[in-house]
Amino acid sequence: MSGNGTQKRQVTRLSRERRVFDIMAAARAVFREKGYEDAPLSDIAERANVVEGSIYRYFENKRDLLVKVIEDWYEGMLADYGQQLSGISGTRNRLRYMIWRHMNTIHEEPALCNLMFQHIRPSRDYSQTAVFQLNREYTRQTLEIIRSGIEAGELRNDVPLRLVRDMIYGCIEHHTWTYLRGEGNFDPDASADAIVDLVLSGLQVRVPAEPVRPDIAERLEKAVARLEEMALSGDTGAPAP
Repeated sequence: MSGNGTQKRQVTRLSRERRVFDIMAAARAVFREKGYEDAPLSDIAERANVVEGSIYRYFENKRDLLVKVIEDWYEGMLADYGQQLSGISGTRNRLRYMIWRHMNTIHEEPALCNLMFQHIRPSRDYSQTAVFQLNREYTRQTLEIIRSGIEAGELRNDVPLRLVRDMIYGCIEHHTWTYLRGEGNFDPDASADAIVDLVLSGLQVRVPAEPVRPDIAERLEKAVARLEEMALSGDTGAPAP
């Protein structure tokens, strides 16, 4: 009790880090629910238990807040990739894990993926954002798996790695676009298996075919000639009814 009989009000001041954490957590939730255009800062402020004006103490504007939310999301995805991959052996298994992880993220976080694809990546300043650098690191790990397979003699070395990267992630985006529009679904496990098989079938080292023996070549030539004769005469080779 104070000398005048009134109780002093105790004010708890949160640290800057805690304020930023609360605002970003609230923003991620509101962006998930309402998208970007329909997510007012007032809703984010209310959920973070701060006044709207205080958001501008930590973020330039709503777009800056969105970029930071996506950046934080990417950092979380990359946090344990190295650790997870260290326990997986074999080019196919490692590549399959990376593809599956990416597709599983899309399946679990369609709203955040849409924010990334529609509002972050198309912007003119995308290459100057931390999100761009994080995305490069994300895809670099996939290419390191391909490069290791080439060095081990398992995969061809005559296909540009950038083309392989575009083939993998372009295929994933095209395959999941209907789902991101809310018009379908997909199985991350089955899809990852199919994509990794397609990619590796085109990258595997080709074993030279054995030369055709002269007698087999002659028989093939006669068979082709016989087929041509049948086509010209209308003879199908089948017995008459």
